[in-house]
Amino acid sequence: MAASRTVVVERRIQAPPGLVWEAITDLPEMAQVLSGVERIEVLTEGGFAVGTRWRETRRMLGKEATEVMTVTECVPPERYVTVADSHGMHYESEFELMKGDAAATWTTAVMRFTATPTAGGPMGLLSRLIGGLGVKAVSRALAKDLDEMARAVERRG
Repeated sequence: MAASRTVVVERRIQAPPGLVWEAITDLPEMAQVLSGVERIEVLTEGGFAVGTRWRETRRMLGKEATEVMTVTECVPPERYVTVADSHGMHYESEFELMKGDAAATWTTAVMRFTATPTAGGPMGLLSRLIGGLGVKAVSRALAKDLDEMARAVERRG
């Protein structure tokens, strides 16, 4: 079995962690903020917490990919982790926010995306992307997400 591949991107956002947290957990607004997200369908009721699930459809390299995301860890306003299993791959995404200064006028946002092959099943679009040169494409997509999120939060703030 092939090894896991992890992509990490980081960005400074000119807003306190609480405002950034509100934006990154506002699932109904996500498709309006991130150009790579075609649509999001929230599958659970209540606030953003462990157990929250949504169906996310993205366009990558001209193709649509839909995954069901489940929150497995949630520590507001510091970090959350989601997982998805699809096409022979296990995906884990972590979003971490770190207060940038004592006054909390800026935040460092870190996104980690890990893809691990599972036993059996055909490889999907993301699994092909995460191998070899695809790591760069995934890294660019995550960096673009962070840039778009930062612009949206900084406009609000």
